[in-house]
Amino acid sequence: MKYEALRAFRSRNFRLFFGGQALSLLGTWMQKTAVSWVVYAETHSKFMLGVSVFATLFPSALFSLLGGVVSDRYSRYRVLLLTQVLSMVQAGLLALAVFWQHDAVGAIIGLSAVLGIINAFDVPARQSLVYDLVEDKQSVPNAVALNSTMLNLSKLLGPAVAGFAIEQLGAAACFGLNALSFVAVIASLLALRLPAYVARPHPQAMLSELAAGFRYVRDTPGIRFIIGALGLMALLVLPFTALMPVYAKDVFRGTATTFGLLDGAIGLGGFGAALYLTSLPPSTNLSKVMTVNTFVLGVGLLLFAYTPWYWPALAFLAVGAFGMMAQTTINVTLLQTTVLPAMRGRVISLYVLTYTTALPLGSLLVGVASERIGVQATVLAEGALALLIGLLYLRNLRQTRAAAKLPGLPPGPLAPASLGPLAAPDSLL
Repeated sequence: MKYEALRAFRSRNFRLFFGGQALSLLGTWMQKTAVSWVVYAETHSKFMLGVSVFATLFPSALFSLLGGVVSDRYSRYRVLLLTQVLSMVQAGLLALAVFWQHDAVGAIIGLSAVLGIINAFDVPARQSLVYDLVEDKQSVPNAVALNSTMLNLSKLLGPAVAGFAIEQLGAAACFGLNALSFVAVIASLLALRLPAYVARPHPQAMLSELAAGFRYVRDTPGIRFIIGALGLMALLVLPFTALMPVYAKDVFRGTATTFGLLDGAIGLGGFGAALYLTSLPPSTNLSKVMTVNTFVLGVGLLLFAYTPWYWPALAFLAVGAFGMMAQTTINVTLLQTTVLPAMRGRVISLYVLTYTTALPLGSLLVGVASERIGVQATVLAEGALALLIGLLYLRNLRQTRAAAKLPGLPPGPLAPASLGPLAAPDSLL
């Protein structure tokens, strides 16, 4: 029982996949940090920061439903292998553009849009393939939890490494190192031993399957609430992360290292939340934990917004990130465990569509707001909005508790849910 927290590593395929993805995700977060830094350093525009995030996320939103259908209808392994190769090419082109061009913002925005399209096919294929990589299917939740921990650790280390690399080697090095990191993940994918893919017939038209998913969400209040509330969070609160370069450069008068540490604080908070979620006992009321952490996010942002001291600001930012990661992860967990199995893929794709549409639009909104009222006032407003959304979660929690006590009524999708300690899913951020 000593190593039960790592039991998914007993599967050779998952060990290979995890190792390759760990290095690749580190490079991915280095690239994200470098994109934000280069865009703001060359334009000094908070609005362009929002545009850079929008350029990656909005194309992903447009193609997300198609990406989900492709991952269901074709070999997920081959789809993932192709997207990794394309992502490596995209990172290499970014490195060349930044190295050779004095003003590379246009190329960065264009290539970010290309990456968004690639990610629309990459994310559903990667998340779906994890199930096939674990031999003991009871270890699948553990594999998903380990992926979540790996993602958050890369968020912690990637920006810090990127800040050092930008100062010592230049921004182009971050993109080049990210391109090299895909060599490891592609090699790990080629080394997998998977059963031969057998194509399955799909008698129902794709549009009919999507329409059924929409109707299911519409007719299931609990699922509708989860997706709607997370859409509000992504639109009004979560884009605060796009303003970190402004805090580093203008508020704290720092360098790329200052920016890297701010992003690192977000990663530290998220990593702590991932570890916390994997330690929850099976009887935990996840709806209650989700509600509490929505308030934690709001309080963290309120404290961070106008803090003039750098190190306390890092601590407050980590607290907010803890609440953010716990809140969003539990939302996805509740979706995965309450949706009918036959509808799971379509509902998750609708969730991804909502999230990836709201977040880039929110990034544009935050960019405009920070230009008008200032970056600190914008983050303060986001913290207040998080508290208001927390009140919606609290109201919904009380309603589901009351409904669960009524005789003759089955518990709804958001009735006090509990999972095993290793059931926290991979984050979508």
